[in-house]
Amino acid sequence: MTGNRGRWPKIDEERGVEDVTLLILEWLGEQGVNAMIRMDAERLADNAPAWTFAASGGPLANGMRADGRTVRQCMSVALARLRDAGLSVPF
Repeated sequence: MTGNRGRWPKIDEERGVEDVTLLILEWLGEQGVNAMIRMDAERLADNAPAWTFAASGGPLANGMRADGRTVRQCMSVALARLRDAGLSVPF
């Protein structure tokens, strides 16, 4: 983790990745990665995975995307793919 500015809270292990999603986005930005998470109401209405995480730039050679029915599912897939791409996300 670079540039720790004292904003990283203690993580409640029982609550899950939803609680740190914004911190993950902020950390990725500090690494030069463009990242976003989005919820698509039309996909939700169609009973399709409505949550999407997308990231590109910085140390990512190629852009990446992860989808899920819940924010937890979406971010769990995203974190696994980020780690596979060589980013050691500290959460």
